[in-house]
Amino acid sequence: MHVTGTVPPPAPAPTEAHEVPAEGTHSTAGKHARRFGLPVATALVMGNIIGGGIFLLPASIAPYGWVSLIAFAVLTVGAVALALVFGRLAARDPRTGGPYVYTREAFGDFAGFLAAWAYWITTWVSNAALAVAAVGYLDVLIPVDDHKWTACLAALALQWLPALANFAGTRYVGAVQLVSTVLKFVPLLLVAVGGLFFFDPSRLGPFNSSGHSAVGAVSASAALLLFSYLGVESAAVSAGEVRNARRNVGRATVIGTAGAALVYLLGTLSVFGTVAHKRLVASTAPFSDAVNTMFGGSWGGTAVALAALVSMTGCLNGWTLLSAQTPYAAARDGLFPAAFARRRRGVPTVGVGVTVVLSSLLTAYNYLSGSAKVFDVLVLVTTFTATVPYLLATAAQLFHLVSGRSVDRGRLVRDSVITAVAAAFSLWLMAGAGYAAVYQGVLFLFAGVLVHAVMAARRQRKPADTAEAGSRTR
Repeated sequence: MHVTGTVPPPAPAPTEAHEVPAEGTHSTAGKHARRFGLPVATALVMGNIIGGGIFLLPASIAPYGWVSLIAFAVLTVGAVALALVFGRLAARDPRTGGPYVYTREAFGDFAGFLAAWAYWITTWVSNAALAVAAVGYLDVLIPVDDHKWTACLAALALQWLPALANFAGTRYVGAVQLVSTVLKFVPLLLVAVGGLFFFDPSRLGPFNSSGHSAVGAVSASAALLLFSYLGVESAAVSAGEVRNARRNVGRATVIGTAGAALVYLLGTLSVFGTVAHKRLVASTAPFSDAVNTMFGGSWGGTAVALAALVSMTGCLNGWTLLSAQTPYAAARDGLFPAAFARRRRGVPTVGVGVTVVLSSLLTAYNYLSGSAKVFDVLVLVTTFTATVPYLLATAAQLFHLVSGRSVDRGRLVRDSVITAVAAAFSLWLMAGAGYAAVYQGVLFLFAGVLVHAVMAARRQRKPADTAEAGSRTR
């Protein structure tokens, strides 16, 4: 039963027409808009997953002990399951919007709006968190972290530069994403592979230093680590910009997630084994510290810091595009304000502008409020808000499997197991986010209910106003 009270008829299986939106998105965008192939779609997934999270999270999870490495392994299984679910959903309905499109098609307007709203919150809060993480590495190159205002201004600049690249068009977004993804692998592979030769078990510290049970420590550290896997849905959200989306979205999602997982596990293990535990807990640039420990001096750490900044800027570039895609899809359906549906050069510019303003305000607030763990606070909020669209999209896949709509009978058992793992994974992460994050996340989420009420009322008024105007003319 649909919450909105209007039950749309069952949607037919999507046709290839969905791959090029009817409104002529690309025809009006000119030479600055370009559809992504498999390499760029994979780079978008890997670039958005491997962004600021991996460069700072080894220090964030160090207080839990190396039990958090178990959380990383469990999280990887869940992330791959989620990637496979998104791949199946995108093959069924390859339109821009990702979780929003799948949820609305299965459950109606209200559920679709909640998915879009929660995902939108996730993107701009994530941008703020990424910028804060980037400042830690910028501080290795230029001292900015000693003064609150200087650090805040640096974080704001790091958010606005990718926004300007997005305003230039999807052609430039794809180019920046591909280059930054290639460049970021240099320091990551250096630490992930090279660090194993310098690995010292005595530097790992205690197995569980959280003060809680091992299960509690795994859940708590996993809530922080989820931020590292945000972006698994990137190709699905931008499916309308991907060539041959039915085939390439699923492939890009699985390849990108698996590649990121391998780099994550090796990189985090190497950092834990090269940087002493006490030093790692207080570190603001753990990968730089790892390289300095491996080779001595500070030149290696400086080079890693520079590469990390390139990586994070590229990640912000991709996340800025994603932040506008879901509101764009929802605005086309009348669930978000119409301004979010405006596009220029292939990019929903209003969505980009609103998102960067909101993330900038959140960044300034967290710096000026004096929070000692700005990054951790922001990460935990995104953990909760991200699980809402993830869980709703997984529920949509479950709905299709149980109802038998457009289901491949030969893959039914396998798809059912994968969907169950993805659902359990999403619920576990929501529980692990903690009371404070759930409290703040619910406030963000429920504020959207008021927006939905206004938008729903406006949609109902339009037919009535049209009918009234028609009756006056007769």
